[in-house]
Amino acid sequence: MQKVLVVEDEVDIADLIMFNLQRAGYEVLKAHDGIAGTEMALTKRPDLVVLDLMLPGRDGYSVFREIRRDSRTSNIPVIMLTARAQTEDRIQGLEAGADDYLTKPFSPKELVLRVNAILKRVDSSPGLVEYEFGPFRFDKNSVKFYLENEPTDLTATEFKLLLYLCERSGKAQDRNELLRVVWGYSDEVHSRTLDTHMKRLRQKLGDHGTLIETVRGVGYQVVAPAP
Repeated sequence: MQKVLVVEDEVDIADLIMFNLQRAGYEVLKAHDGIAGTEMALTKRPDLVVLDLMLPGRDGYSVFREIRRDSRTSNIPVIMLTARAQTEDRIQGLEAGADDYLTKPFSPKELVLRVNAILKRVDSSPGLVEYEFGPFRFDKNSVKFYLENEPTDLTATEFKLLLYLCERSGKAQDRNELLRVVWGYSDEVHSRTLDTHMKRLRQKLGDHGTLIETVRGVGYQVVAPAP
């Protein structure tokens, strides 16, 4: 049974999330402040963290940085929750490396669907165990990525997104299709999520970030490196 850690200071919301996740077949751990949430993430190593940003003791961004900084938890996917509806807050969370973002109030059913989608793409490793494309090497079993044979830290979402593009190199991939395949939904409201992840990917790939091209009016594609 996969474990989901819910770090949420509003007890009613935490209980509602726990109820719906348990119905979906997950084991649920709860913490109601940032300090306890950080400790539980590091010691229990859940499969996914649902993290509120407005927390007592230690805010959600600080908790997130601690999770990402520790090698034991750096690859654990995180869905951020916040009452803030402003676009800049959502983008800040995604640019920090969160895998997804929900603004309160949200549908518990939608949260479960997003948890399902993230954990499904983390677990999926179809075909060959390893895949290579130019300077990139993907280990699908461990969800580890190597750039010119050097380990490079990608989130599970970034890994899935780049792998999907590389396996279809030279062909423009539609924005909505990328959102559907990688995130599990394809509405235009979330298209900024895709752009933010592409920006982060290009930054992490350094000079090789130019292999990811924007196709105006369509989406993105990866091109083969020059020989």
